[in-house]
Amino acid sequence: MITIKQISSKSDLKKFITFPFKLYKNSEYWVPSLTKDEMETLDTKKNPVFKNAEAWYYLAYKKDEIVGRIAVIINHLEINEQGKKKVRFGWLDMVDDIEVTKALLEKAYEKGREHNLEYAEGPVGYSNMEKAGVLTMGFEEMNTMITWYHYPYYAQHLEQLGYEKQATWVEYRLKIPDSIFEKVAKFSKIVRDRYKLSVIRFKDKKEILPYVDAMFGLLNKTYNTLQTFVPIQQYQIDYYKEKYFSFIHPDYICCIKDETGKLIAFSIVMPSFSKALKKANGKLFPFGWTHILKAQKKNDTAAFYLIGIDPEYQGKGVTAIIFEEMQNLFNAKGIHTVETNPELKENTAVQLLWKDYNPVQHKERSTFKKDI
Repeated sequence: MITIKQISSKSDLKKFITFPFKLYKNSEYWVPSLTKDEMETLDTKKNPVFKNAEAWYYLAYKKDEIVGRIAVIINHLEINEQGKKKVRFGWLDMVDDIEVTKALLEKAYEKGREHNLEYAEGPVGYSNMEKAGVLTMGFEEMNTMITWYHYPYYAQHLEQLGYEKQATWVEYRLKIPDSIFEKVAKFSKIVRDRYKLSVIRFKDKKEILPYVDAMFGLLNKTYNTLQTFVPIQQYQIDYYKEKYFSFIHPDYICCIKDETGKLIAFSIVMPSFSKALKKANGKLFPFGWTHILKAQKKNDTAAFYLIGIDPEYQGKGVTAIIFEEMQNLFNAKGIHTVETNPELKENTAVQLLWKDYNPVQHKERSTFKKDI
């Protein structure tokens, strides 16, 4: 018999967060999140996203043993301002038992019907700034710090339960040559001169902070036509600024401004933290920080995380400037391999950016949708 329990205490929330550590104990590819970060993200009192969202967390039990978990989410901005009658579900993990999956998803349907919503979709987070999608390809690849890893049966369960794929993201691995492509360097100079653009270079993290709001503004402009988009609110920007910028080294941020000083494009890459997070096993202390610091200082792999370009400059070759700056950085740091962040499959404009770097698609993930 399967029992579903809504969690309410801090101790139960800890069980919710740590369940995957047991589920993926023997997986060499699963990379855990930091437990402290997950506690804060899921805390309705600490995460400002709950100004416009609600969430309910559930654990599935079988013979007094935890066998699954799910977060059921309602984003009121998405419903009221965008007209999407959607109940979200995320943090979905379970043993290979379709009855467990079915029982967990019933909780999403219940909340959806209570709020007169029309369909369930997931796995997703509270907004488009969180992890999303069930892994459907790349089961022998480690996840990055901004993606989930899943066993193959996750997608199989959803399909058996009548779900259909909704949004699909692809990820690529790129090989970085030892020197800049001549045509990239040449085109970069042409674009800089033609539009009177210049690169902003940062010496420390404090110098970055004044540009963060403008970066998120560009993200809103860059992606507002994509199907999964929910506008990023200022209070979320403030939260992400505090939470994530401690991980970012100023060398790995490229910002481009026009002649008036206005930010028109940016990109953020980071050294890959997958192996370091695997070693840290969810904890920064006492030794987790050492793995993170080592990965930051010496690494042959990096990951693209965010790229934003003002629509006014899209299609005008600004990416050549970004690539020139990034490749000079990669060559200086000894980075030979780069992973792209998940890109919506229909976003071919972004995928074309990588064409000169012999891209190999090595992962794919999708959200799944079902009418309720």
